[in-house]
Amino acid sequence: MTIRVFVNYMLEYANDADNVVVFSISPSAWRCLVGHTRRSSAHDNQHRAGSHCNQFLQAIYNRCIFNRFVRGMAHSSMGRRLVACLLNVSEARRKNLVETVAKAAIFDGDGRRREGTTVLNIFNDDDYNRSVITIVARIECITEAVLSACEKACGLIDMSAHEGGHPAMGSVDLVPLYPLGEEVELEDCAKEAKAVASGLTKQVSGTSAFFFGVADSPQHRGLAQRRKELGWFRKNPDKEAVRPDVGPLPQKRYGLTGIGASPYVTNCNITIDTQDLVLGRSVAKAIRESTPGGLPGVQVLALSHKGAVEIACNVESVMGKPLNQDGEGGEPWPTFSIGGQPYHHVPASVIAARVAKLAGQQGVATKGTALVGFTPHECRALAEKALSLGIGEFWKEQRRINM
Repeated sequence: MTIRVFVNYMLEYANDADNVVVFSISPSAWRCLVGHTRRSSAHDNQHRAGSHCNQFLQAIYNRCIFNRFVRGMAHSSMGRRLVACLLNVSEARRKNLVETVAKAAIFDGDGRRREGTTVLNIFNDDDYNRSVITIVARIECITEAVLSACEKACGLIDMSAHEGGHPAMGSVDLVPLYPLGEEVELEDCAKEAKAVASGLTKQVSGTSAFFFGVADSPQHRGLAQRRKELGWFRKNPDKEAVRPDVGPLPQKRYGLTGIGASPYVTNCNITIDTQDLVLGRSVAKAIRESTPGGLPGVQVLALSHKGAVEIACNVESVMGKPLNQDGEGGEPWPTFSIGGQPYHHVPASVIAARVAKLAGQQGVATKGTALVGFTPHECRALAEKALSLGIGEFWKEQRRINM
């Protein structure tokens, strides 16, 4: 499919008298789209144009599906009760293995597709040797889907042989459950998280887990606090000193899995053009929520990544309405509700602008920004579309757009 045909197709797909789609596009991406990109001997310029083009096409795809979803929801009294899980596994270099884990969430042991379940995205990072699989399902289906994926990952990934540049303690390192919309409460997700932990430790002998967020009752400690307590941030944590909430002491093969429930967390990574990790850590500290003047909900690490430094951010959703409705670029801060309570999160553009400013003050430029998965609104909209069309392997549809 040519770019021109694809754009026409998607605009026709989204066409509606009440639907207006507005996009921001760089000049290089526009030249790429209309077929007038000049030949250049500079490979990176060509790569940049292609990258902008792919981002633009992805924006069209996501926005068109989102608009269709919003119109559809206007005609129904209630959407599906959906839960998202951004499953983190300690493998990325063996892509087929990671896809096998993703498929385990969608298909049962006989190869039949599970109703009410889809995988929206698979994000692989070879340097970190870590993948994030975005699973969304109806709440009555989420435990079975996530548990099946975790069991498959434990059978395929040996943590004792793991090598990668990202901190990790488990072959299945993180299992966070997020409510997608008013219909699901945080306590509902906590109940399902505990069911996943119980099922995993029973069905895969030797696995163990700790709880975080609302699943960590009664303390409700956040993920960053639990990881710090357990030594997750240390290069060689003392695993014998770890006391899991469920299961035996961590074993070398499986390690320790974090399982919990919280408002949606977005992963936003900004790469700065330096190998100076000390400089990167100073930038990370400046934007961290706990620092005066930092960004709300932002938990951050500076990590060496592909010959540069990545400012890797977990962007937590914060209760209440944002004090500043507009970000540093004038972009509104996204808001949503859980159980009648308003939540908001910092836009990726605001984080990127702050990092660029701080790094620039030390003579360092940024190289790019990567959003792992989707924002809460995008995740809900794409899941509604995937489930209404009966598409379990939705990540393959996403991949076609990027090719």
